Amino acid sequence: MDGKPAVKVDSDSEQRQTQSTGSYRPGYELVAEQILQLIAELGLRPGDRMPTENELASRLGTSRTVVREAVKILSAIGRVRAQKGRGLYVADDEGMLGSSRWGSFFLPTDLDHVYTLFEFRRVQEAAASQLAATRATPAELRAIEAAADTCREGHVTGQRELFDRGDDDFHLSIAAASHNPFLVASVREARRLQLQSSIIGMHGTVGGHADEAVTEHAAIYQAIRDGDAEAAAAAAIVHLDKTLEDYRREIQRRVFG
Repeated sequence: MDGKPAVKVDSDSEQRQTQSTGSYRPGYELVAEQILQLIAELGLRPGDRMPTENELASRLGTSRTVVREAVKILSAIGRVRAQKGRGLYVADDEGMLGSSRWGSFFLPTDLDHVYTLFEFRRVQEAAASQLAATRATPAELRAIEAAADTCREGHVTGQRELFDRGDDDFHLSIAAASHNPFLVASVREARRLQLQSSIIGMHGTVGGHADEAVTEHAAIYQAIRDGDAEAAAAAAIVHLDKTLEDYRREIQRRVFG
């Protein structure tokens, strides 16, 4: 990128690069991060056309093969949209608050960004849970309970994708039950950014907290069902704090062994 040394990445997309910490990362993850930085530097907004794969490869000093793998990652997490025969585009903004405003400064491998994201989630999800306790309809309570059950089933059966789907549905259902569209949009966007930090920054979903998460979900749901706004907010804070602690432990393990 302009003003920055290019990272040379072998054409083999599984080639790993050494960081200053001594850890290793696949080359395509480094390039995915560089593409996010480039989008921000160029001031591209949702719907804007991006440089081609060949142009990205030349600009970043890598191969088109590695760029293609990086684009697959960014497409999967909703940051880039590839249109056959037309090229690459910054993905359309799906949230009211907008990835153009949030995603432009969020880098999934910046630990300070990850920690401040959790700090924000702590505030928003405590508020959403508190409001849901006083506003949730019977149908919304059933949706929250069903999502918690899906998450539990995924954990018990070892189906990580099922667990993740239930987890996502659980948090979004609580936001919906708050009847505040701004909270719904912000919860959705914050979780999307957390997914980016997991896929790019942490090489996959961080584990180790699933068993506790199931119990924590149950506590949040029970407080919302009972109409106890204070307990619902407190349970949500406990859940977010423990999830952040899981991230910190995993980072410590990966960086320092």
